[in-house]
Amino acid sequence: MSANPFADGAAYVKGRFVPFAEASIPVTDWGFTRSDAVYDVVHVFQGGFFRLDDHLDRFARAMQRRRLAPPEDRAAIEAVLHRCVALSGLSDAYVAMVASRGKPKVAGSRRPADCENHLIAYAIPWIDVIPKEVQERGAHLWIASTPRVPDASVDPTVKNYQWNDLTSGLMEAHDEGYDTAVLCDAAGYVTEGPGFNIFMVKDGRVLTPDRGSLQGITRRSVLELCEELGIPAEVAPITRDVFEDADEIFAATTAGGVMPVSRLGKRILGNDRPGPLSRQLKETYWRRHAEGRHRTPVRPLEDMAAE
Repeated sequence: MSANPFADGAAYVKGRFVPFAEASIPVTDWGFTRSDAVYDVVHVFQGGFFRLDDHLDRFARAMQRRRLAPPEDRAAIEAVLHRCVALSGLSDAYVAMVASRGKPKVAGSRRPADCENHLIAYAIPWIDVIPKEVQERGAHLWIASTPRVPDASVDPTVKNYQWNDLTSGLMEAHDEGYDTAVLCDAAGYVTEGPGFNIFMVKDGRVLTPDRGSLQGITRRSVLELCEELGIPAEVAPITRDVFEDADEIFAATTAGGVMPVSRLGKRILGNDRPGPLSRQLKETYWRRHAEGRHRTPVRPLEDMAAE
């Protein structure tokens, strides 16, 4: 057994740092009862956060959009994330920040303004939303029959816990023997999958959906890499018919990076392995990590003693 009580992860709740297994919230917290929370996830690779400022920016925008204001300011939130990772001792980590509505200060109130907003954060060992061995052979992707919740109802650019449509699509994919799913909207346009943005390649051109999708930080990284490598790429409307005719498909997320797809429904892409552009972007993405691009070193605990 490790002598470090935070070895399995460290969390910040109610203004305190606790081992991950001890983190909890009241059952009356609207973050739990109503999915009334926003969150963001940043990863740590070899002791450094990747694009930490971009994730903090997106988290701040999400809180503003949902009128959430925990007591910690941006600098304090950043310090909390550093401390969670440092306490855990993890070199590679999945690090989450959550702003929850909290429970009403007035019993029985239905007014969001009556709730006491609060910050939750945690660092746990690295997570790949598509397992590494599946990435190696290419994920098998199912197009779900469940439509994506309309953007006008739940803003997909605000990272949130309303996952009922995504989870239904994922269950459907698993029932059909596939690894994961992608959803279309009610008009038949491709959106995103449970926890990742989706990309397609056709005739050497990379496309990613312009609707029903989070404006992912990894998505942004992929588009930047395409520009750097001279690969035509754009955010555009993608119908299901166009998507099903793709030469290559890959997913992109903080929790896994660039993740190739080798099957779409009954269709085998290429030679049933990750395609050449997908592989190139995956390899370049991780090479840039190793080179230190967009890296913020995790602060050692001794440097935070006064915080």
